[in-house]
Amino acid sequence: MYTPNAEPSLSEVFSLAKYRVGGNGSRNIGVLKAALEQVDDHIESDIYGTGGVIEQFQEKIAKFLGKENAVFFPSGTMAQQIALRIWCDELGVNKVAYHPLCHLEIHEQDGLKRLHHIEPILLSDKDHLITLSDVQNLQENIACLLIELPQREIGGQLSEYSELVEISRYCRDKGIKLHLDGARLFEVLPYYQKTAAEICELFDSVYVSFYKGIGGIAGAMLVGNETFTAESKIWKRRYGGDLISLYPYIISSEYYFNLRVGRMEEYYKAAKRLAEKFNRSCNIETRPRVPVSNMFHVMFSAPKEKVEKALIQVYKENGIGITGNLREYTDTTCYCEISIGDQYGMIPDEVLDTAFTLLDGKMK
Repeated sequence: MYTPNAEPSLSEVFSLAKYRVGGNGSRNIGVLKAALEQVDDHIESDIYGTGGVIEQFQEKIAKFLGKENAVFFPSGTMAQQIALRIWCDELGVNKVAYHPLCHLEIHEQDGLKRLHHIEPILLSDKDHLITLSDVQNLQENIACLLIELPQREIGGQLSEYSELVEISRYCRDKGIKLHLDGARLFEVLPYYQKTAAEICELFDSVYVSFYKGIGGIAGAMLVGNETFTAESKIWKRRYGGDLISLYPYIISSEYYFNLRVGRMEEYYKAAKRLAEKFNRSCNIETRPRVPVSNMFHVMFSAPKEKVEKALIQVYKENGIGITGNLREYTDTTCYCEISIGDQYGMIPDEVLDTAFTLLDGKMK
């Protein structure tokens, strides 16, 4: 517990803050309890990937995404490695292409390489999106191209829809499978003004997450045609992903999907308003300057230690938590990620305005 005589860390003050700028609230047991309270105690659980509770949810998401079939996975890491393995096996090529800051490249301990001996080809540079010309200039024969929408590690930037259409057309002409890392797919639909099915039609396989913007406890869905999903079920079993029951994940995923998928437009508009406040503050700018989803990065032109002290002081003076995770960018700059959810709408306007007045003064 924080006491006035102790110097709290940034993560501690964020966890204690009365108001938090981002997220859907604390990830505690209450997240699961709220979902379970909505279901009948006597509903049969899933058993090793079968049963009504999992099959009905898979059918629902497959329809929402406009694909033939869907398979529920306990994690996106498992789902995406399996998707790329399936495409490599089908085409007889052990190479795939993706962005240098793709989740598989920087967060999965080389799982794709060590478990599957698949060689990734890194497209574009780390600060830019993959373009059609990047794909056209590929010198390597690849089985699959992975596109992430939005590209999280560079602030949630997005390709224009017309660019995606051209990349999709080119890949199909060349026999390259196109996979969507759609961990935050639901969050970008307001920007594109397209349905999820319209976006997914461009891709051969799609992964979506149920714990990021949706806010479930865990879980992912991998969707595609019947042959692809049948093979993914085999790989899911090989990975140990067929737990005897996954219903806590499934029930919370469906509950929060129903609750929040229709609020993405609200979150997106709030993110644009909040970004304006950051961009009016001294030595602060957002990336991208105008968000294209509910998520963006805040870049501070000051060392990490200085900004942490400023954010802690803002908390102490008006009780608002802006972020609990500040990351160093260079020796003289740092950044954080903001994802707008239910918490933002709970902050009174006057509290938010006071917080930015305080922050602006401390960053000068």
